Amino acid sequence: MSGAAVTAHARRHIRFTPRAAMLALVVTALLFYLVVPVRAYVTQRQRLDRLQRQTQVLQQQNAKLERQVAQLHDPAYIERIARECLGMVKKGEIGFIVVPRTGPPQPANC
Repeated sequence: MSGAAVTAHARRHIRFTPRAAMLALVVTALLFYLVVPVRAYVTQRQRLDRLQRQTQVLQQQNAKLERQVAQLHDPAYIERIARECLGMVKKGEIGFIVVPRTGPPQPANC
């Protein structure tokens, strides 16, 4: 038999019965009802992962800001900033400003 004859012969033996149609419909419906929730789950999982990464970054930033707040409540830190940035001196001290010989004076990192 030739290839065309086998294909034609096979087509004659395949019957599309109502039972096969119902089975195909049920399988299609099951696939549809399984794909939609799985897709939603994957989407929500990706969103959860992204939000957890954002939360971690924000927690790190919050910890850094809390350390800065604690520093700002430290009298020694406040005094250092007042001396370096504002040029303040304690009562009875003599303040000096050293000006470089070349170029304009560079401000402290305040």
